[in-house]
Amino acid sequence: MRTLAGVRELIRPDERDRVLRTFLGPAGRLRTMPRPGRKRQIVLEHIVTVFVPGERYPEPKVNAILRAFHDDVAALRRYLVEAELLERADGVYWRIGGVIDL
Repeated sequence: MRTLAGVRELIRPDERDRVLRTFLGPAGRLRTMPRPGRKRQIVLEHIVTVFVPGERYPEPKVNAILRAFHDDVAALRRYLVEAELLERADGVYWRIGGVIDL
């Protein structure tokens, strides 16, 4: 089991899978963004896994990566920063949260 940034309760794998099936289409694009809370955090936790911990990304690169999930990349960037999964300074982003598979 795992915990997610901002969500103190454990997320069961079956719950995570159910939420992702609900909100992501077959190609992995967002059908719709969940409301703020547990489900949104699960979706954001999934999205942030495409960012390599320790690597710095200029905003255009972040936009290109996030466009694979949804066309509103500005909202996704904002949600990831608010969820403390990405950090931003001077137009550069880096991953600061989420689960890392070893």
